[in-house]
Amino acid sequence: MNSILLRDVRAVFQNRSDDNANVLVSGSSISEISTDDIDASRVIDLDGATMFPGFIDIHNHGAVGIDVNTSDADGLREIGAFLARNGVTAWLPTFVPDSAETYARVIGEIEKVIAGQDDLPIAQIVGVHYEGIFANTQMCGALRPEYFKTFSGDEVIGLPTMSAGTHMTTFAPEIVGGVELVRELRRRGWIPSIGHTKATPEILDEAFAAGATHMTHFFNAMTGLHHRDVGVVGWGLTRDVSVDIIADGIHVHPELIKFVFDSKGADRVSLISDSVAPTGLGDGEFDLWGETISVRNGRTKKRAREHRGQCYHDARCSSNGALGRGFGRCGRENGEYQSGETLGNRRLTRFDRSRKTRRLGRS
Repeated sequence: MNSILLRDVRAVFQNRSDDNANVLVSGSSISEISTDDIDASRVIDLDGATMFPGFIDIHNHGAVGIDVNTSDADGLREIGAFLARNGVTAWLPTFVPDSAETYARVIGEIEKVIAGQDDLPIAQIVGVHYEGIFANTQMCGALRPEYFKTFSGDEVIGLPTMSAGTHMTTFAPEIVGGVELVRELRRRGWIPSIGHTKATPEILDEAFAAGATHMTHFFNAMTGLHHRDVGVVGWGLTRDVSVDIIADGIHVHPELIKFVFDSKGADRVSLISDSVAPTGLGDGEFDLWGETISVRNGRTKKRAREHRGQCYHDARCSSNGALGRGFGRCGRENGEYQSGETLGNRRLTRFDRSRKTRRLGRS
């Protein structure tokens, strides 16, 4: 079997990093990582470059011109191939609010991909994320409020689900039935994530007690911190919740990203892309969710509104723990980088050295 040795890398593991490491690639798998000499048929010297485990993107609406809501299995594979080329090895296709028929059709296409993805060079689908179906109409952001729901008891049952994998939804606790919604989601094994919300601290505390321990795109589409009103952001900073952040340097200032990492710790912070379909296509005008948007220098814009979604092209991880235009999670703790994806006490996946995805339960 042909083998390639990647010599002199800084190899990052879960709780440590090894300098001057050698990585042996046999066929299409990483077969050995060692600081000892390794024989190989071909050697590539990387001069101390840092090598991370694959990133996990839990919030991704599409890429390369393909929108999750309108995609088929081939389109999802194409997104997965793009993600893999950019350092992402697992992801959650993410819906914007839509019709029940759309959800059912796309879930069926996702199942087709999962059935044959193990041996494909694509980011592995490990679940699905329903963003904002239960959002606050006053905090809808780029979502479509005509498809929003409140909770009266049967709405979760009506959402199509996969036969296996992680199910996540972003919701606003202050909607009618919001706290009961959390209990129902947890009872059914879903991850309820707080977002698109202007809930009071009292309601947020009720949702937390019911089992909502994660927050979606922290700082964005939620009330901010004020010295006389903690807002949703202040509540999140002072409670034992995990958060994810769009770490593109546009949605949230890099110094604030660093502040959140320093305040909450790497195990409580995830980085996401919130990517949309124009990702990977460069500048131009595109149709998205029934509207025309323009992309300039990686920013999306609709008329006078910016930050509608993020377009990324590479997965560079800077020293403060933020990805330049990236995705997944990359934190730093005690001088060492941490990789993997954790939502509260529920670990989604981990990766072994052959780069296979293994679903795990609670950690």
